[in-house]
Amino acid sequence: MKSTDPIAAVRTPYKFDRPMLTATFHAGDFDSHAVDTPFLFRHEGRYRMLYGSFDGIGYRTGLASSDDLVTWQREGLVHDRGPAGSPTAFNVAINGLLRDVALMGPGDATVVDGRLLGVWHGYPERGQEQGRGYTGLARGDSLRRWTVEPPFLTAADGAAWERGGLYKPCLIRHDGRYFVFYNAKNTLEWPWHEQIGVAWSDDLRHWTRYEGNPIVPNGGPGSPDEIFAADPCILQHGQTWVMFYYGLAADGHARELAAFSDDLLTWRKADRVLIDVGADGSLDAMHAHKPGVIAADGVLYHYYGAARRWQDVDGSDVVHWNRRCVALATSRPLG
Repeated sequence: MKSTDPIAAVRTPYKFDRPMLTATFHAGDFDSHAVDTPFLFRHEGRYRMLYGSFDGIGYRTGLASSDDLVTWQREGLVHDRGPAGSPTAFNVAINGLLRDVALMGPGDATVVDGRLLGVWHGYPERGQEQGRGYTGLARGDSLRRWTVEPPFLTAADGAAWERGGLYKPCLIRHDGRYFVFYNAKNTLEWPWHEQIGVAWSDDLRHWTRYEGNPIVPNGGPGSPDEIFAADPCILQHGQTWVMFYYGLAADGHARELAAFSDDLLTWRKADRVLIDVGADGSLDAMHAHKPGVIAADGVLYHYYGAARRWQDVDGSDVVHWNRRCVALATSRPLG
């Protein structure tokens, strides 16, 4: 990066005070309880957002579209849960696609062997992220027709730091090799720690975990990622790789962070928070986390999962433990 301050290229200090996407709060909808984990890309001339939705049972996969990255139209459910007894019986969230990874590039989805190539994560039990999570590939004939493959990364196959289960993956391709970055937890029972690791494949069938995992470990006492380092989103700025991720601190708040690398394996954490939580009552008073990033016309758009307590909204503490939405911060103010 040209700047001596690498975080300058990825700062998005201008928050919108309204959500980009919210849950419906209507019983029976696939996204009735929460929308989360936005993944941004461009496909067939429009900007797209794949997102995880929670309906009180588990995750499903939704899609929204936009022409300007600010006004979003819901496209509905694009992949549902699988049959009883399958790995996706309760949860399936396709939260990443192979796409152009240039930080300020167009973000176009990449086709592999005539199909979109995605990555999903799921959990074996009913509820929000219940049980030891796992990760698999998904192949799309279109954004609405997906085939999910069996998990290729599971907690049982991993090291001690990931034995409690895997979380949201990020898929990229570099120099002909496929990389999946993911966060995982060390134990199934709270309190646990989450950290970030990587695995790679040359053929999408055989995967190798990096022996140096976790590549982004928890920080020390008082750091913003002391408890969690999670949800990697990998892009490239010049010759430098950028990892957007979130940290959970001992104060109970999640914040958006960044790290930088020259080789995808050795990462240097930024010395400042990228997006902090907001004031009491704001969209992100509780958490600002789970990044999804894309650029247009020289502006960086950083989408993230914002959360606030139900009490901050309507004095109620029923239905779900917090109110989540997809929020946006940009590198420049938009007129």
